[in-house]
Amino acid sequence: MRLRKSKRPTSKQRELAAHWSWIMSKYPSTGANPAPLSEQPVFRRETPRIPSFVTTVEPTSMAKHASPVYTGTKMIGIGTLHKSNSVPVFSEEQAIEISTMRRG
Repeated sequence: MRLRKSKRPTSKQRELAAHWSWIMSKYPSTGANPAPLSEQPVFRRETPRIPSFVTTVEPTSMAKHASPVYTGTKMIGIGTLHKSNSVPVFSEEQAIEISTMRRG
């Protein structure tokens, strides 16, 4: 079995390792062995409880509005122009045109 020859670090690698150790010496709390999670203090922001703004809204103002309904006398019906495209029909001519467009 052949063993791999260990390589020596290059000058650039030694320089980077020295720089890294210098950086790590500036920040000792972020070292390789931080305190276990159970021992770390829990940080919570102490915020006072602020209640929501309450307005004097009547409950009836939030009721569902009635759907708009055509109450005029000009429209004679609803035609289907293409697939589910509904169009209002106001005269017999329009009804005939819509029916001939659909058939061809």
